[in-house]
Amino acid sequence: MSSSASLEQGPWWRSLTPYHWFVFAMASLAWLFDCLDQQIFLLFRQQALENLLPEGTDPTTVKTYGGYATSIFVAGWATGGLIFGSLGDKYGRAKMLTLTVLLYSVFTGLSALSQGWLDFAAYRFITGLGVGGVFGLAVALVADSLPDHARTGALGLLQALSAVGNITAGLISMWIGSLIKGGSLSPDTAWKLAFLMGSIPAFLCVFIQFRLKEPEKWVQVHAQSKISGKGMGSYVSLLGDARWRRPALLGMILCISGVIGLWGIGFFAPELVGDVISNSLRAKGIAETEIASEAAHWKGMNSIVQNLGSFFGMIAFAWFAQRTGRKPAFTIAFLGAMIATWSYFQFFNGVGDIWMSAIMGFFQLALFAGFAIYLPELFPTRLRSTGTSFCYNVGRFLAASGPFTMGVLQQALAKGATSPEEKLAAFRETCQWMSLIFLLGLVTLFFLEETKGKPLPEDH
Repeated sequence: MSSSASLEQGPWWRSLTPYHWFVFAMASLAWLFDCLDQQIFLLFRQQALENLLPEGTDPTTVKTYGGYATSIFVAGWATGGLIFGSLGDKYGRAKMLTLTVLLYSVFTGLSALSQGWLDFAAYRFITGLGVGGVFGLAVALVADSLPDHARTGALGLLQALSAVGNITAGLISMWIGSLIKGGSLSPDTAWKLAFLMGSIPAFLCVFIQFRLKEPEKWVQVHAQSKISGKGMGSYVSLLGDARWRRPALLGMILCISGVIGLWGIGFFAPELVGDVISNSLRAKGIAETEIASEAAHWKGMNSIVQNLGSFFGMIAFAWFAQRTGRKPAFTIAFLGAMIATWSYFQFFNGVGDIWMSAIMGFFQLALFAGFAIYLPELFPTRLRSTGTSFCYNVGRFLAASGPFTMGVLQQALAKGATSPEEKLAAFRETCQWMSLIFLLGLVTLFFLEETKGKPLPEDH
């Protein structure tokens, strides 16, 4: 038996060099801190908007503006993905990855200085530019730098480690909740501290990433492109050639389903948890300061549980995709995500049901391990970052409508509702209807190719 065959049957990490591990670590940290930023926003967006909107704004209106802020953030994410995905193919994955991390870390910190709804939304859009660029660049960097036999396992673990960033955000929320309860921090300023804490680790990571080198595979293709005339990072080339246009458009639809499902529904779980707990405590006559502390604590706990489930879901997807294929793994994940999401918003009624967050997180985030593994396998080196970012991010222009649509639908369903319980019921029903979006991804799978066991595609 050949040594290469032995490697393919052994652990994916067996033959990695120290530099391979360095590349993997830098790409993983860039994405981990990216997800920390995202989760900080999700956990504290409602508190931020309660502080930034006029005093006395109706809670339903605050949620609607939360949907608007999320849509603006996701639109920035989509724009940044398109821009930096192309630049990563043109000028190098490592250079652009460092730039995007710097961008999102600085503007996450600036979000804490917001004085009103508009400048908060502007900071979130610019943060989104950096956030959107990271995924395609990090995935392409790892896919091009590590040996082929290690690609599936490494990319699955890279995506799974994003859950560590999300869990860290949950721990920050719990810590801030304890500060509020102890009286050392005001609920009105707690969100500012959270955004500042979210920006620091990524900013420090930038100085280490300067040591990254461009993958040798990319260097060779970049040199050849000058001779062949085939553009690096060209959207004209991506969409003008039928060979790459089909997977680009189908991959985009696949991602739209997962992104709307997560950002338009799943990541509104903190609002459900906060409202259920707040309504319960308010009915008992508990003071508002204590309610704010308990809500922050349990929203943080819910985030940790949800992302622990996510971690194992992403690891499971990578394992299953390696053994049975990408499409069977996606099929299970889409079906599981739809059922788990519908059930969560139907049956979650208190802290005793927190375990349901782990099940929803398991399936919803498993899809994103699939995106990390599958998308780079659809495009050649000269278009790998561009194609991956196109699929993962251009769909976000449509996916950005998910939170907006949820806000509008919720207002329609909550029309005439007067009590907190009636408004919460309308929120639950909205999320249940929207969980049907996972069916779109399931249907799209039928038109995509299976890439398990195939080499990365090239033009020749």
